[in-house]
Amino acid sequence: MLKEEWRSAVSAVFGCNDAIASNLVRDMSHTAFSHNVVIAHQGDPSEHCWLILDGSVRIQLISCDGQRAQLAYHGPGEVFGAYPDVTTHRADIITSGDTEVLRIATSTIAAVAADHASVAYGLSRLFARQLDMALDRMAARATLTAAGRVYSELMRLVDADNIISLVPTVTALAMGANTSRETASRAITALERRGIVKRDGQMMTVQAPRMLKELIF
Repeated sequence: MLKEEWRSAVSAVFGCNDAIASNLVRDMSHTAFSHNVVIAHQGDPSEHCWLILDGSVRIQLISCDGQRAQLAYHGPGEVFGAYPDVTTHRADIITSGDTEVLRIATSTIAAVAADHASVAYGLSRLFARQLDMALDRMAARATLTAAGRVYSELMRLVDADNIISLVPTVTALAMGANTSRETASRAITALERRGIVKRDGQMMTVQAPRMLKELIF
């Protein structure tokens, strides 16, 4: 993304005017990461908010017994990090594909939100949507079969054209669905065998979205 596009992205995400967006951009730093880079480790100080311009990040927790679990998955236009106060990262933050972000100090974005209702409202919408997604994931873990959770994860990743442009690894998909790698692998193989999905390199096309939805139980 070109630098002149940053202001437009900030204005769209936070729902603020160009003048406020320009002030925010001046306090932001831009970073581009390659695939599978750990942006922050569990236990590191968390003193910034991050806005994803392109790509995505996985939020993965390592439990006391060494097991990994995926807590969340954030894509373009989403925010992650510390807000409204500095804290400690509760999980590892790992890029999925080439990823561009804008970073701003937590104290700075909190001060802007306190002074501008539009930014505060924009942040509240973002965090409310992320909370809703987290609750959906918790409900899926409590009510769906293991294979159903894998299929639910796939449906969450498809775009408007029923395409997943960068398919996560089977291991990452299994962690997101809270199941084993073997179960996730069998579930994907079953979809491919029935022609419900078609994989081409790093891209997957859901050829029968209605059938895939019917398998989510």
